[in-house]
Amino acid sequence: MEILRVKLERAGYARGREILRDVAFSLRSGEMVGLIGPNGAGKSTAIKAILGFLGHVEGRVHLKEGCRYGYIPEHPVFYEDLTVWEHLELAASVWGMPRAAFEGRALELLERFQLKEARHHLPRSLSKGMQQKLMIVAGFLLQPDLYVVDEPFIGLDPRATKTLLQLLEEERGRGAAVLLSTHVLDTAEKICDSFLLLHQGRCVAQGSLNRLRRQIGREGASLMDCFEAFTSV
Repeated sequence: MEILRVKLERAGYARGREILRDVAFSLRSGEMVGLIGPNGAGKSTAIKAILGFLGHVEGRVHLKEGCRYGYIPEHPVFYEDLTVWEHLELAASVWGMPRAAFEGRALELLERFQLKEARHHLPRSLSKGMQQKLMIVAGFLLQPDLYVVDEPFIGLDPRATKTLLQLLEEERGRGAAVLLSTHVLDTAEKICDSFLLLHQGRCVAQGSLNRLRRQIGREGASLMDCFEAFTSV
């Protein structure tokens, strides 16, 4: 089942200042697509266009009817005076999550990311890695149909990275789709079904790793090899 279909003809922060051109792809239930590209390629801009955060978009973003999505941003965003637990309560209340279901899910996620003892702390008192884990917990709380995840591995310790990868696989097994923007190409190569490679605001390649290999004419090439071949021009 198709969860998301994107066709961006032009997108940017204002008309005449377009950053993206001709970016099109789709995501199906249980599929994970890796959004990759060098710094400044337009990955975060593409995510903002999909989520409706940009000032100027020409094109169309279609979500499955009734689709709920969870967004995990690259940089943690908090309310200064809310505790970790209160942030999660707020997220649950927005979607009308039943109290019993919320408490069970929230405590499970906090335990898995070793945040349970910090649940009554203010986020500003936490390390950057712990703040990032809170963003992940909030994103996974509601078990949406679509996850949009922007550079989630930055600042995570190995144990938290492993927990995140396990959660992504669990959610895919449940039928959720995942759009994952990352620079960690060795990890993306192992977990993503296909890739969308942006360079200078355009999609220069997309498809499975085998398809990318065929396009550069290198059987057995790594995702990094493909990345370098498509972005070295």
